[in-house]
Amino acid sequence: MLLFLLKRIGTMLLTALCLSFVVFFLTNQPAMLEKVAKFEGNARMSDEEVARFLDKNGFGQPMAVRYGEWLGVLPGWTQDDGDSIKGRCIAPGQDAATAPSHCGVLQGDWGSSRVFRDEVGTIIGTRLALTGKMMLWVMILMVPTALVIGVLAGMREGSRLDRGLSTLSIATTATPEYVSGVILISVFASSAVGLKWFKGTATGAMENATFENFFLPVLTIALYGMGYIARMTRASMAEVMTAQYIRTARLKGVSFRNIVLKHALRNALIAPFTVIMLQFPWLLNGVVIVETLFNYKGLGWALVQAAGNNDIDLLMGISVVSVIVVLVTQLISDIGYVYLNPRIRIS
Repeated sequence: MLLFLLKRIGTMLLTALCLSFVVFFLTNQPAMLEKVAKFEGNARMSDEEVARFLDKNGFGQPMAVRYGEWLGVLPGWTQDDGDSIKGRCIAPGQDAATAPSHCGVLQGDWGSSRVFRDEVGTIIGTRLALTGKMMLWVMILMVPTALVIGVLAGMREGSRLDRGLSTLSIATTATPEYVSGVILISVFASSAVGLKWFKGTATGAMENATFENFFLPVLTIALYGMGYIARMTRASMAEVMTAQYIRTARLKGVSFRNIVLKHALRNALIAPFTVIMLQFPWLLNGVVIVETLFNYKGLGWALVQAAGNNDIDLLMGISVVSVIVVLVTQLISDIGYVYLNPRIRIS
């Protein structure tokens, strides 16, 4: 197991490194850097002024060098204008002689946000905590409900209950978050219909989450993933219920309830467990839409703000954190799969 974990962690680090370079390459194209220069300087800057600005602020170096500086494996750039020395690792008012030579991600320096005027690490920590709170409640609502629906549908394949629950699962999966969210707001939070049961925004839930201001965004995300998990659980349960050992248990007179709970359920949950862990990448995508729709200022909302304002450092930081979350959940999925299915051995 230890060797397996070391190999997987090494693969995860290599994957995160490659993906971070891809994101860095895409966000540091000349058109993006030109927008950064005009945002920091003047919107009417000429091409020559843009080039001078980029050169003075370290953007004129080769792409690989700037990526190494951002990562922290290469020393940060410095610029001597005669009166003072400024650079990537030199804070305003700091003496260049006392400044560190390396200041990248490996040193814990994620850069500064040009939009929020704050450290990227601080912004990500705050926004990730808010998003984590939402995802926790989404999982609490989505997973048990989906498993119950899937098990009930799979216990008696082809019955009316099976067809009804399967139709409901397909409907929720086929409805994207930006559609279901608008429908829920229009029906339950808008004065047009008259059912003002919930609030249409979740801004208040950032500090004080209540059922009134937090249930609609949680339900919007949960509905989309719920149908997929329920369908996978139903298919797995239906397959297990036709297995030979289930037939043997029935012939021995074991009650249907004990057959489901003691024999079928554990084996039926192997495939859904993997699907549940793979929901995290989709949840991150859904969070971007739902947080913007309900004005909940979490990680997804910050990602939209960073992308819309060419905030390169913040965009890079959020992208790397998202990649790490996805890779860690996949590792947990592989480990849990082994414990759920003893027939699998790690060599």
